[in-house]
Amino acid sequence: MTISLEAAEWVRRFHPAPSASARLVCFPHAGGSASYFHPVSAALAPAVEVLAVQYPGRQDRYTEAPVDDLFVLADRLAEVLALETTGRVAFFGHSMGASLAFEVARRLEARGTKLLTLFVSGRRGPSAPGDERIHEKDDEALLAEVKRLGGTDTAVLDDEDIRSLVLPALRSDYKAAELYHYRPGPDVGCPIVALVGDQDPKVTEAEARQWAERTSGEFELKTYPGGHFYLNDHAAAIIRLIAGRLAG
Repeated sequence: MTISLEAAEWVRRFHPAPSASARLVCFPHAGGSASYFHPVSAALAPAVEVLAVQYPGRQDRYTEAPVDDLFVLADRLAEVLALETTGRVAFFGHSMGASLAFEVARRLEARGTKLLTLFVSGRRGPSAPGDERIHEKDDEALLAEVKRLGGTDTAVLDDEDIRSLVLPALRSDYKAAELYHYRPGPDVGCPIVALVGDQDPKVTEAEARQWAERTSGEFELKTYPGGHFYLNDHAAAIIRLIAGRLAG
């Protein structure tokens, strides 16, 4: 498949597999980048081609202004991915990426695209209440929250030069995630698989189960030992889960 110039800005194919039987589009967490899913791409290729989304304001897009509105991100990505999601396609999103994957899936299904599965990880259902305002706090409080969740190497965040590079995108992502709220309308018809850590301070199993309300299809909840980034310790099991779903 030939990738469009616009998609080349937003999507990273670490292991191109034009003959893959299915494609998995991966949406990173707040402060995350496409490279987080490089190991997933390596593990699934060449049977499944991974398309990792790269948000503005990080890594090779660090000179671009980050987007702090999840609905704006969803609109842009729906346009980009409309031409990249032909055939058998599934979405995987972690934390903020789960909400974004859901919103993009809604938009694409309205255009006639039917996903194989929507995997939503480490995120409460869209209609579950939330009142976090971490994005409004100072830099130290924001970084303390990131360290608490364990998604980033603490030594990296202690480097002042690196902090100055990552803070704008991190704050923007937190704002997008925290101000996101469910807008009533058509949901999705594809199956939703919600994944959560049993010690996640950001989402309970009950909140993750609320994703069942957002699909007219099947729903499954998978719980793993661990916190918000439980998936770092259970990557092999999650990759097997994804591969099994996409193989079917």
